[in-house]
Amino acid sequence: MKKIGMIGIGLMGHGIASNLVKKGQTLTVLEHPGNQPLDGLKAQGVTSVNTARELAAQVDVLILCVTGTPQVEAVLTGEGGNDGVLKGIRPGTIIIDCSTAVPASTERMAKLVHDAGGRFVDSPMTRTPKEAAEGRLNLLVGGDKALFDEVRPILACFAENITYSGPVGSGHIMKLLHNYVSLGTLTLIAEAAASAKRLGLDTETFVQVLEQGGGHGAALTRIKPYLLSGDAGNMRFSISNAHKDLGYYNQMTEDAKLDNTIAAAVMETLGEAKEQGDPNGFLPEMATRIADRKA
Repeated sequence: MKKIGMIGIGLMGHGIASNLVKKGQTLTVLEHPGNQPLDGLKAQGVTSVNTARELAAQVDVLILCVTGTPQVEAVLTGEGGNDGVLKGIRPGTIIIDCSTAVPASTERMAKLVHDAGGRFVDSPMTRTPKEAAEGRLNLLVGGDKALFDEVRPILACFAENITYSGPVGSGHIMKLLHNYVSLGTLTLIAEAAASAKRLGLDTETFVQVLEQGGGHGAALTRIKPYLLSGDAGNMRFSISNAHKDLGYYNQMTEDAKLDNTIAAAVMETLGEAKEQGDPNGFLPEMATRIADRKA
């Protein structure tokens, strides 16, 4: 059994940590104001430390589950200080980055980890906090194939589907492609729902027509409770995070000189909605914000 460390015990990270403990893994986490309450985890034997450097110095595997590229870079490098992971990493330590990040940064961070004597895989997630709590996440893994095989038993503690995507960075490329399709589709449905409401159509009938036709799918399932009853909890993913992910997608496509006409429009729509109210509001609320904006 390897000693496992984890940085980022938020909505998704808490589920990951819980399932690692359930599967008998030894876990130490970083104390951070952004964590979900740790009392339950600590009652099950999880320990904590106060710096990323200290954590890296005592574990064999370190899982990152932070917001995005700036946070990944900060926690690894210590932002110019001495408390980053790279200051404490031991030879052979494996970094598993479950965050969503810009692939170009992922490649840079992987090189820094390698130069410090560590090993690196990017393993971003799909699905929601519900599946994280159930140990049923989807993981998209980029890195050396032999290293992927080595860490797969750890990933299986909290994931249902684990897909090897290719070399370092390819997991994050696949994640951004996935999120563009997933979040973009939900945004499109939200805009259509706003139009249906403004045009005087019955919302339940609108949802029924989509379900019986080409609009049926995961995005509709996730936004449906909000459209029918105002319950946004079926898609606990913030508008702010969606805007961030589409920003990463657009950056990736611009770096590669790819067309992103539709993605740019989705990002603009998300940005406008983020400015209308609480940026941490859940994504299904887009339907109301779009309708209100055009009222």
